[in-house]
Amino acid sequence: MQKGPLARLGLTLVGVLAGAMLLAAPASASPTTLAPPAIPGVSPLPGPVATAATPSPTMGLLDVTPEQGVAGTPLTISGSHLPAGASVELTWSTADVTWVVDPEPDTVNYLGRSARDFAVVLDRVTTSTSGSFAVKLPAPDDWGGIHDIYAVIGGVEDAHGGFVLTRSVAVSPTSGPIGTPITITYSGLGSQLYPGGGSLLWDNHYVGELMANWTRGTARVTIRAAGPVGPHLIEVGDAISFLYLNLPQSPLPFANGATATFTTTADDGPPPPSIDWPASVTPTVSARTTLQASGLSTASGVSAALSSTSGRVGQRFGLTATGLDSGARVDAEWSTVVGSRVDCNSVCWSFVTVPLASATATRGSVTLRLAVPDGLGGWHVVQLSEGGKVVAQVPFYVQESIVGRGVSAVVVKQGQPFTVHLKGVGWTQLDNTVAVDYDNSYVGYGCGFNSNGDVLLRLHATGDPGTHIIDIYPMLYTASPSFANTPYGMVPILSYAEDDPALALGYELPAMRLAITVVK
Repeated sequence: MQKGPLARLGLTLVGVLAGAMLLAAPASASPTTLAPPAIPGVSPLPGPVATAATPSPTMGLLDVTPEQGVAGTPLTISGSHLPAGASVELTWSTADVTWVVDPEPDTVNYLGRSARDFAVVLDRVTTSTSGSFAVKLPAPDDWGGIHDIYAVIGGVEDAHGGFVLTRSVAVSPTSGPIGTPITITYSGLGSQLYPGGGSLLWDNHYVGELMANWTRGTARVTIRAAGPVGPHLIEVGDAISFLYLNLPQSPLPFANGATATFTTTADDGPPPPSIDWPASVTPTVSARTTLQASGLSTASGVSAALSSTSGRVGQRFGLTATGLDSGARVDAEWSTVVGSRVDCNSVCWSFVTVPLASATATRGSVTLRLAVPDGLGGWHVVQLSEGGKVVAQVPFYVQESIVGRGVSAVVVKQGQPFTVHLKGVGWTQLDNTVAVDYDNSYVGYGCGFNSNGDVLLRLHATGDPGTHIIDIYPMLYTASPSFANTPYGMVPILSYAEDDPALALGYELPAMRLAITVVK
């Protein structure tokens, strides 16, 4: 009989209620606007930030030719009826977009997105003796949508024009066997809410959502080729979670998408399980869950370090500490939480500690060999106690992992159930759930909080005999607690590798790739 999460932690409900601080679902949250981490390959601003200017009451018009196109389109910007011999700054409207969260000691709440509009200087020119100018330059690699262009003279916007950056889609490769990784680059996503997200379809099946908040309008995602052998239609279009099917009738008709074809060439059998990790970046937020779970004796003088600060369930790592009292008993404990988000109205979860190891300090130091507990993923803390007082604590990140081959059976009969087994799923709104695609079709999600990070997904084998792929993506959990203005929740985040708020807090949320063979 499988033990529940409390039993696996070696706890009883009475012990938890008696010894832990119980936490209610927060009624409100404190927004933290995330500073984006340094994502490789992101286009820089199209120019230096412009000084704020004042609109002229007699503003003229700039001629911009053509009026729309993709990034890199050759532009001609010209103006006339301006002061002769005047120094002109040509400015371009743009934005910075980022995610908003609320990091707490016991969780992280997802609160949506934030945008800041401003202008940059595209070029500087001098008008002729007749008060005119003309410049040629490529359309900037920037957000899709309408961009205002101003001719600014002496801090005054004297003339105005505009350019619409349209979308483009690139698919590479365009053919290959089942399981082939396909990179889809969608450029020209907007800085506003509606044109800021895109939906991806595979043969009219919803694969997931892609965003580009931290990549300035260019989303790069990877899916895998599914069967059967033959051509498959890939469609990308703007959306909030799901595709907006009548875009030409919307207030943003320029937010067009595109289609492409991928040809699945062969069925070479199920590829081995694999994990695609997100970009390796330096976090911009230092807060770590459970770090403040108990009081730390700041005057202890104890210094502790881990041989590794991240790993999978069961992985071993070392802890060394100095500055301890010689001959003192030292206890290493794991700080975590227990609870659930389901119908979370009063008591939801609680801090608990799990014993890891004990030792006696020799000449003021101790060395311990520890193992990652079989529990929740995400950020935890290894605490070192001396005489019942916490004297040092060090954060440790538990990665999501696939158990064995990931599936209960590699060969499954049509219509028969099978399971997918994962470890290390977390409890915050960033990592509490995983979204599941079967043959590039979103079928649902799994939660790891109540089951203490152990997730057993129950699926059914469908489709013609042959190889069928299962892809598991990160997801933003927005059900409980539920905050206003939290778009893109409860669906697969295909752009997890470069544009997921979890990256700024040091989370490593991957895509996990599995496959089965269906037989009659």
